[in-house]
Amino acid sequence: QVQLVESGGGLVQPGDSLRLSCTASGFTLANYGVGWFRQAPGKEREGVSCISSGYGSTFGSTWYADSVKDRFTISRENAKNTVYLQMNSLKPEDTAVYYCASGLICHSDYRKYNSWGQGTQVIVSS
Repeated sequence: QVQLVESGGGLVQPGDSLRLSCTASGFTLANYGVGWFRQAPGKEREGVSCISSGYGSTFGSTWYADSVKDRFTISRENAKNTVYLQMNSLKPEDTAVYYCASGLICHSDYRKYNSWGQGTQVIVSS
């Protein structure tokens, strides 16, 4: 069974850090691009970051939304079939449900992905 499971969300204060995990089962995540998306109440889903598959000419390529650049870092741990999103200097506007998704490539468009996790809530509030 193909499955993605996110974890690591929670309630933090502005300036704090969180690390989200996206763990795959039923397939090898390193063979796929992985994206992180978020959706806040009343807002559209937006791309946060993505990382290309662990092979080929685009190996390790990453993309970040301008709003998170220099604060968030995406990475892989292939031995654990997991992709991480390290989030530093969190702001209240980062509050959202965060989803990971897998697809053929790293892309900011959520329509390029075909497997999705259930989401993990991140709340940044003082």
